[in-house]
Amino acid sequence: MKVFKNAVVYVEGEGLKKCSVCFDEKIEKISRCAIKEAEVIELPEDAVVLPGFVDQHIHGAGGSDGMDGTVKDISIIANTVASEGTTSFLVTTMTQSPENITKALQAVNEYKNAAPQEGARVLGVHLEGPFIAAAHKGAQPLEYVKAPDIKAFDEYNAASGNSIKIVTLAPEVEGAEEFIRHLSEQNIVPSIGHTGAKYANIAKAVELGACNVTHTYNAQTALHHREIGTVGSAMLIDELNCELIADTIHVSVPAMRLLAKNKPADKLTLITDAMRAKGLPDGVSELGGQTVYVKNGEARLEDGTLAGSVLRMNRAVQNLVEKVGVPFEKAVDCATINPAKNLKLDDQIGSIKVGKNADFTVLNGNYDVIMTIRDGKIIYQA
Repeated sequence: MKVFKNAVVYVEGEGLKKCSVCFDEKIEKISRCAIKEAEVIELPEDAVVLPGFVDQHIHGAGGSDGMDGTVKDISIIANTVASEGTTSFLVTTMTQSPENITKALQAVNEYKNAAPQEGARVLGVHLEGPFIAAAHKGAQPLEYVKAPDIKAFDEYNAASGNSIKIVTLAPEVEGAEEFIRHLSEQNIVPSIGHTGAKYANIAKAVELGACNVTHTYNAQTALHHREIGTVGSAMLIDELNCELIADTIHVSVPAMRLLAKNKPADKLTLITDAMRAKGLPDGVSELGGQTVYVKNGEARLEDGTLAGSVLRMNRAVQNLVEKVGVPFEKAVDCATINPAKNLKLDDQIGSIKVGKNADFTVLNGNYDVIMTIRDGKIIYQA
């Protein structure tokens, strides 16, 4: 048994409070802990204990990418993101050849079956493409964009060991409606993204089960007063959970404020959408076979197209508080309980509550990560 003794802790339903938290793999007691038998984890005075961060959209970090298709590369990502307080994540694929996608999914299946104790936990897969709109491909290779295909998807899901949790798709493309229905029936999140969808397309998609918007604002139709498009629909329809890359590069601060102001508190989710260059010095990198240039925190293709981010989740939370003006606890929710609810895993992760996984992020007053704990084990310590 371990214990945070008289620490400032963000407890579910109670907010920030000074208390003790006893835990093994699960959270055993809060406030009234049998401290005598427990190993006390010493923390600095300015430390705050938060739930472990959940990143539902991340491609890579530490020089590795989920599309590299090896257990070793997934392990590198898992250990790298632990340093930013992330305890759970979805390995995110991209539009590529069926062979490359399948290889990546098989690696996730192998990694999950091995159940390594080091690094952040792999919850499954976010399949970002190939079922997207060619005109809104962003940094995804055009040659592999494909119309929604249930048979192809089922083969991908089988390769992953049925680990696909989110699928990004364009709802206006022919075959999308049947595809959304198919995903919903399997409790997989249909996510609207890389799309030219109009309000009518999105309203229909939501009716069929779509419930998420992939990196809101990016690679989708903008808000216009005669057609509110994907961005306007994302703000208008409360059922839609909106992903946000809060790096101030992909989305401006006023645009982040607008989204935060218009979404229910539990329907805004921070993501990093990070690529392999995260955690490395500036220089030349790669995404889906395309050369990426990383400079001053920006990752772009040669033509200037943004190619994912190098954002750390603790800094995303900091930006939401300090630049957008979201209250601290609500900002933390955007990186913890909101994605957990979106993935229907909030009974296990996303908040500090007795019975849940002992997943913690410990920050100091500068939002630096002091310690990351997953299943009661320290997976990162500064």
